[in-house]
Amino acid sequence: MTRDEAPSVMVVDDEPGIRTALRANFLRHGWQVETASGVRDAIFKLEDRDFDLVVTDIRMPDGTGMEVMRSARRSAPGAAIILLTAYGSVPDAVSAMRDGALDYLTKPISFDQLQATAAQVMHRAKQAEIVDPSSAGDIVGRAPTLLRAIQRARSAAATGADVLIEAESGTGKELLARFIHDSSDRSRKPFIALNCAAVPESLLESELFGHGRGAFTGAIAAKPGKFELADGGTILLDEIGEMPLHLQPKLLRALQEREFERLGESRSVRVDIRVIATTNVSLATMVERGDFRGDLYYRLNVIPLSLPPLRERKEDIPVLAHHFAAKFARQLGTEPPRLHPEFLSRLQSHHWPGNVRELANFMRRVLTLSGTIEIDGRCFEAEFQGTARSSIASPVAFPAPAAGTPIRQVERLHLESTLALTDGNRTHAAEMLGISLRTLRNKIREYGLPPRRYA
Repeated sequence: MTRDEAPSVMVVDDEPGIRTALRANFLRHGWQVETASGVRDAIFKLEDRDFDLVVTDIRMPDGTGMEVMRSARRSAPGAAIILLTAYGSVPDAVSAMRDGALDYLTKPISFDQLQATAAQVMHRAKQAEIVDPSSAGDIVGRAPTLLRAIQRARSAAATGADVLIEAESGTGKELLARFIHDSSDRSRKPFIALNCAAVPESLLESELFGHGRGAFTGAIAAKPGKFELADGGTILLDEIGEMPLHLQPKLLRALQEREFERLGESRSVRVDIRVIATTNVSLATMVERGDFRGDLYYRLNVIPLSLPPLRERKEDIPVLAHHFAAKFARQLGTEPPRLHPEFLSRLQSHHWPGNVRELANFMRRVLTLSGTIEIDGRCFEAEFQGTARSSIASPVAFPAPAAGTPIRQVERLHLESTLALTDGNRTHAAEMLGISLRTLRNKIREYGLPPRRYA
């Protein structure tokens, strides 16, 4: 390896002995090495040169390694970052991962350990450069807010930490969870998803942890739960805010110990899993109201992530429209239609309260019903006629009931109209109605509406 080909590293530490030792070891392994005695020195040198790797102490007299990391990211977004500290703690580690560090080591360390970690983070940084962040898995878009979310997810994937994704319905939370799993070293292991709102309360514990034979009426054989099925891989707890309070202590213990008992059994089952939880409501607000346990929230909220709503990434709407047009045309066995600029402009001017999911459903409907080689502004108007024309999510309009109409009949009509507006999407309908998904599901059952129609 020639000097021009050698990777470059900056070592930042206020202790001269550590700087000297790390410099000598990196040089011996063929690196180009620069050192800095503190934060100000490092930032000054980063302004003049980019480095492939930055190894920095966290706590120094004139600042923190976080400042060094942010400076390195500004000058070289693809740089690999390793933080060193003599004060190893979970809060420091979490803060570092949130800000974009690729690894975190606690002093004292052996150089062999540092060298191995350096190789890993350099590989991950290279992969991040190769992979186009605008097409991360099935997540489509180029907006800076989306790309930042994807990059944070990619950094989170490199750790084993649990993740909490808080975002509006329809933004793609499950897609982001799958991207994290697929980008992690668990990608060859199972990805198991459970919608906490879609399972009746009486069955949720069994779905999570499994049950033994005879644990309840109808349990004719033992059955593993989602936690066991996800062993070695990732479990997605979708709509975690709908988890009943009485089950939250057992879930908390399972998260802390990675150990639980099947329903009706006393034998403990240990698993190696990563947990990703998603919610379209603020769990912090639920904690304040007493609707969610604070200790469970803090246990889930190790690495918090979010996704921007579609109204905050309108530049992505034409990209998504073409993506869905091509996708649904393939399913229909037809050629993708041309999307007229006026049609795309109308799409961008719409509020899309149901986010990407609503846009996808709209594009599916347009392609299925239009049957034309070009989709123009008239198609947009025709499909939205009689539904949502305003730029905000408004109550669903239906004929005013006659005086004396029973409340139950009015409520049923309103429920049916809202479900029709959302193409039967229960999550979106619940959000528009201001009720939980579990309440909506109970209402569908109460009024005898066909449950399979509403997904």
